[in-house]
Amino acid sequence: MDNRSALTAVRGHGGAAGLLARLIDTDGTARHPWYSVLVNQRPRRDLADAVHAICILYGHHPGMADEAIGRAAMPGAHDWFAAVGEGFALERAYLAQLTAAAGPLPSTPGHASAHATITAQAHALTMLALSDRGGCAVGAVAALVGDWYAIRLVLDAAAERFGIPHQPSALPDPDTTARLIAELGATPACERAIGFGAQQLLAQHRGLWSLLEARASARKD
Repeated sequence: MDNRSALTAVRGHGGAAGLLARLIDTDGTARHPWYSVLVNQRPRRDLADAVHAICILYGHHPGMADEAIGRAAMPGAHDWFAAVGEGFALERAYLAQLTAAAGPLPSTPGHASAHATITAQAHALTMLALSDRGGCAVGAVAALVGDWYAIRLVLDAAAERFGIPHQPSALPDPDTTARLIAELGATPACERAIGFGAQQLLAQHRGLWSLLEARASARKD
């Protein structure tokens, strides 16, 4: 399923699920101009840079869903978090393959500063997953799952560029996620917390793509 189809499925539920869809639609990865360059033009060095950066954020265990289960801020999301965690185990394996195929990071001015920024983003994502505010972790992880459809297209573009077979995704389908968000976000307080977590997650993704775009520009100077 492509990103547009996923958003349509989630948006149809309205309420907190509709809010999540609107946030992904307006602030998600697919809206960033650098995403279009990576997916459509597929520049090898820039894709390699993206793969390495995504691996720093999401190539480790425990991931966001695993951390959220441990904190158990919303017990009703436990099974869904578990399914997301299992799905991301396969995504991590895919990322490991892609990172190996991409080879070393492309030489870029200001690398140390960029690496520190991405590491700080990874820490910020962990803090979202560990939030005690009911709904925040659910919103953040749900935004990750929803935005991952676009990120996956970047990874698949890299796979084609580097000669790696595409791997199927095993993340929960959009309708399952939408139903959960609709149930857990039934109260205004939970809906606000879900929206906050989603906004924070998507802000980190926007920051990542802007950083990668700046790094690509620096390599051309």
